[in-house]
Amino acid sequence: MSLIASDKTTIIIGLGETGMSCARFLAKQGRLFSVFDTRQNPPNLESFVSEFPKVEVVLGELNKDRLAAANEIILSPGIDARHPAIEHAKNYGVSLRGDIDLFAEQIKAPLAAITGSNGKSTVTTLLGEMAKAAGKNVKVGGNLGVPALDLVDDQAELYVMELSSFQLELVDRLGADVVCLLNISEDHMDRYDTKLQYLQAKQRIFKGAKTVVVNDDEPLSQPLVAQDMKIVHYGMNGLDLNKFSYSEERLGASLMKGFESLIDVSELQISGQHNYSNALCALAMGHELGLPIDAMLKALREFTGLAHRCEWVRQLDGVTYINDSKGTNAGATAAAISGFGAQLEQNAGVVLIAGGDAKGAQLLELREPMQRFGRHAIVYGADAEVVAEAVSDVCAVQRCASLQEALECARKVAQAGDLVLFSPAAASLDMFKNFEHRGDCFKQEVALL
Repeated sequence: MSLIASDKTTIIIGLGETGMSCARFLAKQGRLFSVFDTRQNPPNLESFVSEFPKVEVVLGELNKDRLAAANEIILSPGIDARHPAIEHAKNYGVSLRGDIDLFAEQIKAPLAAITGSNGKSTVTTLLGEMAKAAGKNVKVGGNLGVPALDLVDDQAELYVMELSSFQLELVDRLGADVVCLLNISEDHMDRYDTKLQYLQAKQRIFKGAKTVVVNDDEPLSQPLVAQDMKIVHYGMNGLDLNKFSYSEERLGASLMKGFESLIDVSELQISGQHNYSNALCALAMGHELGLPIDAMLKALREFTGLAHRCEWVRQLDGVTYINDSKGTNAGATAAAISGFGAQLEQNAGVVLIAGGDAKGAQLLELREPMQRFGRHAIVYGADAEVVAEAVSDVCAVQRCASLQEALECARKVAQAGDLVLFSPAAASLDMFKNFEHRGDCFKQEVALL
């Protein structure tokens, strides 16, 4: 591969989906760039060489002198900006940027942005469906699905973006029209030294925002620094005149706006209080974007949820099996335990299957919901003991060598009326390709019971 000659150029680091989208973006602009990747065989190498045969690709350890000679580095989200070679380049005045900043500079339509430890894919997808139901030409993606720069379209009427903490680290001024930080729970402690660092990355979503939708049930959902922005509230507890909320006291269990019932939860195809909270967030954000309530409620009635996110799999011998493979941290799993546990009949309980790579977290958030709703915890994977230590004094724990063995154990201990919840509270890469592969394996094993 030949080098595009230039004394000063842009370097893209990372040849994943984001790196590919950055390359396409720069090529359309006629800009010179090179691509670096620390891996010797990155996943998109063959397609990149085919699409950009004259662009230099450098694989392996990052060369600090080459990076320092660039005028701009565009980092993919998986690359830690604290890498010594990148820090060296920054000290030489090289600009570090991410794809989200480039995206924000290009778009002409309003932007809704969602982040949080848990639920952001559901809220992003649901809000996108609400916009479609309202007849909007909406583009949905970011950390979910299509990379941000591949979505840029002058015909778009609205962008709905899921943003991760990794993407937000390099955001200078997002300037979104409506944003929400759904919640914060301990996650990615293999990337961040403290939970505060993780929170600070998430809080960058508020930079330049016009309206912030705040989850009243999550104190850290609020901006830490007061800015000139409108604040709108939602939450599962407490009615208020302009708040989107949940009530079991007025007209049955309903989603509310102020003191008006919008929809009875019996009309929804999603279940669990965590999902009702996600629905309230999407309604609040959509309302601030000017989407008609009727269109939003139509989309909400039709929304079946996302695969591997509290997905109903099967009922066998009176026991319900749920695939929540996307539960990759303790906060997500705790929400699922509480959300489903609160709906179980008296004397029924949750049989939790959990384990994997805990990413440095202690998983203590599992204790309280397992104490309230848990019958049994079945643990497996690299950090099985981390799960066991978190819950061993509040429920029975059994250790298994594989997911298949864990499921066989769950069937033995579960009683009619119980719910077997596969929500690992950890990443999948110790045993599986990704959370989708892990969830598919669970569903296959359940089908064989």
